[in-house]
Amino acid sequence: MFEQSFSPRWISPPGETVADLMVGLGLTTEDLAAHIGGTSKQAQNLLRGDHPINKSIAEGLASAVGSTASFWLRREKEYREELSRILENADQWLSELPIKDMVKFGWLPSVESKLDRVTACLDFFDIPDPTAWHGRYDGLLENIAYKTSQSFDSTPSAVAAWIRQAELEAEEIDCAPWNKMEFSENLTEIRKLTRKKNPDQFLVELQAICARSGVAVVVVRAPAGCRASGATKFIRDDKALILLSARYLSEDHFWFAFFHEAAHVLLHGNRAFFLEGTGELSSKYEDEANLYAEKLLVPKQFQQRLGQLSARKLEIIKFAREIGISAGLVVGQLQHKGIIGHHQMNSLKRKFRWAD
Repeated sequence: MFEQSFSPRWISPPGETVADLMVGLGLTTEDLAAHIGGTSKQAQNLLRGDHPINKSIAEGLASAVGSTASFWLRREKEYREELSRILENADQWLSELPIKDMVKFGWLPSVESKLDRVTACLDFFDIPDPTAWHGRYDGLLENIAYKTSQSFDSTPSAVAAWIRQAELEAEEIDCAPWNKMEFSENLTEIRKLTRKKNPDQFLVELQAICARSGVAVVVVRAPAGCRASGATKFIRDDKALILLSARYLSEDHFWFAFFHEAAHVLLHGNRAFFLEGTGELSSKYEDEANLYAEKLLVPKQFQQRLGQLSARKLEIIKFAREIGISAGLVVGQLQHKGIIGHHQMNSLKRKFRWAD
């Protein structure tokens, strides 16, 4: 029965199965070493998959934890063959991933061997092999709705890693079920947060407000090769994800990106996975989201006065206070609309930095 029911995942060495059985039988590493005729260190290596199973060890395993020697030999053979196949096909895949930044940002552990690196990446993406990775992400990235950008192209693998980290962080955010009306109403409250200086403060409030209506907001640093500024998707029918990269580390870009993504959630729902700042294709959805964000930041009744502003610091500050947003966001809108130059009034924008 044991032999018939066992169906291993490639990355699981026979030693993991042995370890599970040892727990049930109350065996120690020293007990295992005695059965296989080796040292405690050899037993530990076997459990990690670093020591191959030969005929003698297989007989010892059968005696220690059950099944037959032939089962353990076959288990070892299948594992080594599959491991070899995976490693042969992993080189190209690993070279495309932003491994250095993934380790630097704490997404992956720092490891030395190729096997450990492959294992860490597969665990991160929760997939059995690189082929499964392509099956999951190739279609997703090909069908993303892109926003017009004059920036550099993104590497799909880097974008996928960024999205995956966001999904993992979003899983940790406890959200109420998605409520479109409540989320729309909450944007007025969120708009007031633009006047707060410290991201450590307004990010906590932003996440809490959005979670009340079923939206998980995460800010994930973009790794090398990912030029995205934001993304939106429904990770469940009742839970939306707004992902921001804060790529420009400037308040006007950050908040406009948030309200743009919020517009996608409200206006377009789960119609598509929207990724901003990486492509060259515009769409009516992007135009709608841009217009929604612009009107939310500067309501319609103030748009004419916005167009009459000039590059005068006090004039901009006064207008920003009147409409209830930060002066930096007003500057961003003035620059975007070509009313002032991109080199003007930047001193009014708050700049952010990543914590070490």
